[in-house]
Amino acid sequence: MTDVAADPKARGQEHAHGISFNEALLVWMRVAILSFGGPAGQIAVMHRILVEEKNWISEGRFLHALNYCMLLPGPEAQQLATYIGWLLHRTLGGIVAGGLFILPGIFAIMGLSYIYAAYGNVGFVEALFFGLKAAVLAIVIQAVVRVGKRALRNRVMIALAATAFVAIFFFAVPFPLIIGLAAVTGLVGVRLGRSEFAAIEHGGKNSAVIDSMLGEAVPDHVRPSASRALRVGAVWLALWLVPVFGILIALGPNDVFSQIAIFFSKMAMVTFGGAYAVLAYVAQQAAEYYHWVSPREMLDGLGMAETTPGPLIMVVQFVGFMAAFREASGLPPMLAATLGGLLATWVTFTPCFLWIFVGAPYIEALRGNKVLAGALSAITAAVVGVILNLSIWFALHTLFRQTFPVHGLGLSFDAPVPGSIDWPALALSVAAAIAIFRFNVGMLSVLAASCGAGVLLRLAGII
Repeated sequence: MTDVAADPKARGQEHAHGISFNEALLVWMRVAILSFGGPAGQIAVMHRILVEEKNWISEGRFLHALNYCMLLPGPEAQQLATYIGWLLHRTLGGIVAGGLFILPGIFAIMGLSYIYAAYGNVGFVEALFFGLKAAVLAIVIQAVVRVGKRALRNRVMIALAATAFVAIFFFAVPFPLIIGLAAVTGLVGVRLGRSEFAAIEHGGKNSAVIDSMLGEAVPDHVRPSASRALRVGAVWLALWLVPVFGILIALGPNDVFSQIAIFFSKMAMVTFGGAYAVLAYVAQQAAEYYHWVSPREMLDGLGMAETTPGPLIMVVQFVGFMAAFREASGLPPMLAATLGGLLATWVTFTPCFLWIFVGAPYIEALRGNKVLAGALSAITAAVVGVILNLSIWFALHTLFRQTFPVHGLGLSFDAPVPGSIDWPALALSVAAAIAIFRFNVGMLSVLAASCGAGVLLRLAGII
């Protein structure tokens, strides 16, 4: 797996940028601790620290790396950290940058999951999460607006987003198919010379240290190499899949640990489009197919992920925790839950390192490729429609106590029971939305205020 060259000349290139590993370690720890606010906030933090403050990477190369990460399944912010860490300090740098990005969230979500499993039916805790869900709904809607402003810059992109929303919400079209069709649309649009699919031009610094390093003497690990790709791929595939097959052989396909390993491994391969798009897939499958969690519990898990550092997709640890907690397979429930949560995290994030370490050298060789940029533009537009689907799905299960399935004429979606509207939840959601959109109140402040309001409503006997 190692990509450190043996000869002295190659070793000299390793730190040609002048950034020591210890200095980078401190910066990646800072990025990890500040990684609140979902992918938009996390990417903004990295941009501010790495591009504007440290000048380690130019905006052009930062956006090129981000474009690749957005095309991958999984959390783009964590993969972006891995990519830049790899550019700086090879494989070890990528492991440290990507690993530290999720480590605070692993500990935080695990601690909150223990509390939720042990005390989730206590009035105070229920009230706390009641408030969280209302704020999370407003935050997800904000994500639709933020991504939409960036992606839907013309009528073609608006049409792609609308088509994606209708397809996934009303007709349950598989998400990978939507992304694949969007990518093909982007490729065709570029081939036809349609300006709607052109990449947005960005300015930025051109003298960043990584760019200077790569501009003069390209380090060995940045050059594409088929033999290295095969070695790296074999190592990371083994780290990912050997535990999965071991669990399947030892416990059988119907055991909850086998189901967690298989489901989240599949998710790691097919969930394109960023955290919110992944959550739409996980929420529907975990709640409606496997019945590991209820829709409202899924919202509680998302509330945990929103209030802790790290990717929003860390909610998979909560899902795996609750699944194993309820089907402990003969183990003490809390031990089974801990193992289930860690297993879900392992099979979700290990592939992220595989995609970066195998693909990044080839992507570096594609900088400025207009065809790739066109596909990305179309995919990003489609993702806006998917995020809108997620926000409406969450709204249905937050604002209404009951829903009913609608099937027929190709349609397949949940509709609310009008008489089951949850008025306190509606009031809190509206208040959170006003705070975010009208007064630009920070995410953590809105979440804290909503939690406090939930507790006050419980003390007043309203919920």
